[in-house]
Amino acid sequence: MSRPLPVWADPRVSATSLDAQGLSRRGLLRRAGLFGAAFAAGAALPAGQAYATTGGNDPELVYLVGDHHNHTVYSHDAKYTFSQIAAAGAEYGLDWLVFTEHSNVGHAKYGAQLEHDQILQARADNPRQLIYQGLEWYIPGAEHCTVFTPPGPNEVDVLTRFETAYDGKLLGYTAGAPGDPNTARNEAHAVAALKWLAEQRRTGYVDDVLVLANHPLRLGIDSPHEMRNWRDAAPGIMIGMEGAPGAQGAALPGWRGTNSIRGEYENAPSANSWAGYPRDAYLTYGGFDWATATVGGLWDAMLAEGKLFTITSNSDVHRVVFDTWKNGDWLPGQNFDNTGRLPDPVNTTEPQPGSDFWPGQFSRTHVGVTRYGYRSVMAGLRAGRVWVDHGHVVDGIDVRVQGADGRGRGATLGGRLHVRRGEKITLSVTVTTASRRNPYDILPELAHVDVVRGAVRGPVADRDEWRAPDTRVTHTWDVSGRTGTYTLTLPIGAAEESFYLRVRGSDGNRNGAGYLGAAIDPHGPVTHEPGNGNPWLDTWFYTNPVFVDVEG
Repeated sequence: MSRPLPVWADPRVSATSLDAQGLSRRGLLRRAGLFGAAFAAGAALPAGQAYATTGGNDPELVYLVGDHHNHTVYSHDAKYTFSQIAAAGAEYGLDWLVFTEHSNVGHAKYGAQLEHDQILQARADNPRQLIYQGLEWYIPGAEHCTVFTPPGPNEVDVLTRFETAYDGKLLGYTAGAPGDPNTARNEAHAVAALKWLAEQRRTGYVDDVLVLANHPLRLGIDSPHEMRNWRDAAPGIMIGMEGAPGAQGAALPGWRGTNSIRGEYENAPSANSWAGYPRDAYLTYGGFDWATATVGGLWDAMLAEGKLFTITSNSDVHRVVFDTWKNGDWLPGQNFDNTGRLPDPVNTTEPQPGSDFWPGQFSRTHVGVTRYGYRSVMAGLRAGRVWVDHGHVVDGIDVRVQGADGRGRGATLGGRLHVRRGEKITLSVTVTTASRRNPYDILPELAHVDVVRGAVRGPVADRDEWRAPDTRVTHTWDVSGRTGTYTLTLPIGAAEESFYLRVRGSDGNRNGAGYLGAAIDPHGPVTHEPGNGNPWLDTWFYTNPVFVDVEG
């Protein structure tokens, strides 16, 4: 399998393929260089400034590609150095990435400061990348989250204080079963943790901070009410979840085992799992988490409240498939708890166990920005200007929703279009197809593009509701054989009530009736046989929603 050149170094990649609106990533990087380091870092917002949560309306965007979930020797179960991860990300064309080491005793005591020195070096060695320091937080009573801040004088202090005071693993706050006497305390502590992060942002102690739920349905312990509670506890801080988990190489045939599932979603309900999830919720569908992949499912149920909840994709890199590196040996008396890190890896001549891809190799999160910098990427994530893809299935996606007046380019991902009742709406999706062979050495071909529409009903009475009964696939374009950049246009009709639209597409290799039936999703992503799920042969893209608010 060949590796592509970095995006900015590949003469075969045109500006159009980087951004369907004509503002190239290369141009944005040039602009960053002209304005200097202060521009590249992004201007700090004044303390207490309100978040622009509807910032998706009609901006001129360029999409920067990144990965918010990566591990190194500062995580107890990984094996790579910072330089290895950063170099791989650069090779696969990433503009930004976040290092999110697992919390534990060694990390809390030693690792956070030690890794910061390595991150400073990685930033210096990779000036074209935005490299964030973060943490993979063990949520009290639930799963994991990515937590990260932009560079600043207090980034390490905030992450370390947060880890010590609020990490469920360190505190022993892991119970989540309905009948456990500690569950209510643990869930409340998770909410308090998010409010504490929001306070650090409000007071200006850090310029920004974001939280995203990682692999939410892997263990079934992130209940719908918990996810809603997190979102509502810190709006603009807890902004979403991984729509697709990492570990996408887990089910390559003959590699990891006959029971392997993409994402390592190979679990059964436990005492801490929420009982309302069906057994099928523990699987991935086309590599995506059940909460995202099910049209009319949990993600749609949250969007149907009229509140943005952003999805991402990532590598969750620990151990890459087919690589030949292994962990180094400990010196006498050393362990993770008393050093805060693993020994540096050593190379061998034999493939080592692994489930992951390098950052950017398979999973990509595209974030729309109006300027280059750390805070700009975070603002794009918060605003929902995000689409994700697997296998480099397309080069570019641009979504616009316009009212009858046709002014401007309309609202884009994460945005809100305000219209009068009865006004006619038009959806436009501009696709730029894959222009080069991907790291698996195939040229991806898009087969279909689907439009998902859901009615906005407002807050739910039952915060554990995971269904959105008024959401379904309303249109499908067959785009087989089409190449280059083209625009798909769909008249939506007269708006009678508020709704949202989101878009997805796939290579068409593997699909079937969605989890809630063919009437809702006629050809959605499906599961694969255990141990036989080559991810490169089943690739999808998903966009975040555009909301249409009907007035009058």
